[in-house]
Formats: sequence, C-alpha cells, structure tokens
Amino acid sequence: MTFAKTGTDHPLVAKVRDYADTVLRPRALATDRDGVDTAHIEELAALGLLNHTAPPRYGGAGVDRETDRQVHEIIAGACFNTWLVWAQHASLSERISTLEATGAPIPPLAQRILRGELLLGAGVSDVRRYPDHYIAARKAEGGWIFDGTVSWVSGWGLNSALTVAAVEKDTETVVTALVPVDDRLHSAGPLALGAVAGSRTARVALRDVFVPEENVLTTESIERARFLDQGVSNDARAQHFGLADTVLRELELTPEQPAQQVAAVWRPRFDQLRTTAYDLSDEARTHGGGAYRAEDRLAVKVAVGEALSAITRALLIARSGRGLAGDDTAQLYARTALFLLVQGQSADVRRAQLAELTA
Repeated sequence: MTFAKTGTDHPLVAKVRDYADTVLRPRALATDRDGVDTAHIEELAALGLLNHTAPPRYGGAGVDRETDRQVHEIIAGACFNTWLVWAQHASLSERISTLEATGAPIPPLAQRILRGELLLGAGVSDVRRYPDHYIAARKAEGGWIFDGTVSWVSGWGLNSALTVAAVEKDTETVVTALVPVDDRLHSAGPLALGAVAGSRTARVALRDVFVPEENVLTTESIERARFLDQGVSNDARAQHFGLADTVLRELELTPEQPAQQVAAVWRPRFDQLRTTAYDLSDEARTHGGGAYRAEDRLAVKVAVGEALSAITRALLIARSGRGLAGDDTAQLYARTALFLLVQGQSADVRRAQLAELTA
C-alpha cells in the first residue's frame, strides 16, 4: 500500500520511484554509514532532479507543487540522507525559480543552478537564532561582507555554492545571497550526528567573505524573514510522510499479524494527517503565509511527530533485538524520526512539542 494520490502522476514521478526502489532504498543503510557521495548527486542530476522545479527554458521540468511533494516523499522514504542533501538544493533552487518568475535579474551563478549544473547547499537557518547567533552582514562597495559560522550545511564537500542568510544588525536587514564554495569557506569536517550521519552535515565558517551585489537574492527585514520562515517551520511536510510510508510498508510486510495490525490502524491516520497538513499549507500560502492558522498547522506537525515516534517504535518492537543492529532498517527509521522532531524547529514549534508532552 501507499498513500492516496490525487490527479495524474507526472512522468518524472515514475522515474524517481523506480530509482528510489532499485538504487536508493537498497543502499540506504550503507549511505547512512558511509555518506552521500558524488555518485548520488550525478544520479539525481541525470534524473533532472537538480532543476525539476525550474522553467523549461532552463532545461527544467517546471513541476507543480503536488508533483514536487510526491518526489520529496519518495526520496525521503527511500534514503533520508540523500533526501536531506538534495532537499537543501531543491528548496533553494525553487526559491530562485520563484525569483526568476518575477522578472528580477538572475545572476550567472543562479542561472547555473536553474540549469541543474551544480549542487547548492543551505546556510539560512541561523536567522532563526538571531540575535544569539547569526551570520553578520555589513555593507561594502559593490556588495556585502559576510562573517560568521553557519551551524548546519548538509552535503558539505559536494556543494559548489551555498545560499547564506546574514543579518546587518544596525538595520536588522536579512541579506540572502549565493556564495561560491572556495578557500574562503572553512569547515572542521562533518558533524558527528546521531541521526542522518551520512548527510555530510558540517559547520562552515565564513571569514570576511565579500559577496558581490549581483549574487544577492533578497534583502528584507528580520520581521519579514521570520514571517516567511513560519511557512516552512509550522508545517508537517513531505519528508515526514515519505518516512511514514516506508515504515508502514515494512510493518505491512512483517510476518506477525500484530505488526500488520499496527500498520492497518496507522495508515488511515497518516492519510488523514497528510491531507490535512497539505491542505493547511496550501491554504496558508493562498492567504499570504506567515502565522495564518498557525495553531492548527502546529497541532498537525506535533501530531505527525508523535505518530512517527509510535510507528518507528512499533517496527523496532516487531524486529525484537535485531532491530537495534546496524544492519536493520528499524533503528535507521527510529533515528530519522528523532531528527524530524528538531529539523526546522522554531521556538513556536518547540513550545508546541513540549506542551504536547505535558498534556
């Protein structure tokens, strides 16, 4: 079984599903251990997944929102490490596509991204922590100077450029720009994470890096940046449901009937959560995003996190002691579910999660 789909699948979806089932899923445990490598990125590029949201004039597929969600679900469910590296690129590539649609000038580096010629990394989440921790921006002739340490960059060593969000503290202006990966950027190596350890996630230091004006994507107030961020952090998203689908499928294939019964109970619940999450996200987008129906969206996200915890525990229980072995997917999915509790976690999300645990 799988989650219900609406409409007709885009041809890309069938190709991605075949790749996920024949390539990504069989090596997911090895990827978690050894890391995403250049072969993964070359495969994604060959499928057109480095610019699948870009307009056809850039060689992209120009897929719609529903197709994009399907692709994210499939890849996240097959290999979450690969998904995390790719998703950093995909979400930012989509942002550039949106900017291009406004008629704004697109710098050469951004055009290469739209053509799917390179992998982009993300260094934008530290804005959530301002003023406690952030990348500092200061105006300079012809551009900006960025200085600070990005807390999380996934795919480090594979990225050709980063999208970095920095803050000019005097005016509290958020400057988001493309920064090529070169010898001005430094990392001590991947972080020793307990989950998604194969995602090549690292802290990356920028020391007085000059960013030319042409590489600046947007400048906006900190209030506006936080408003837009709520459209990301408040929602349960495709990666949650991709993982859920995979875990439920493995429960359904478990010989013991009690495990199958768990799946039978939880699949319709996830179907409903998925429908509600996507409907709320789309409704919020239609109404300008931000805090629109924030409590409802947060409630669904918290419920999805709790539900993922339940079904991954169920799979561990069904596998008994072997579920904790490094060669068993049960422990991989359980650790991934923990990661999803903190991925994209804003202060509002954290409060809602903790409040649920005191209810």
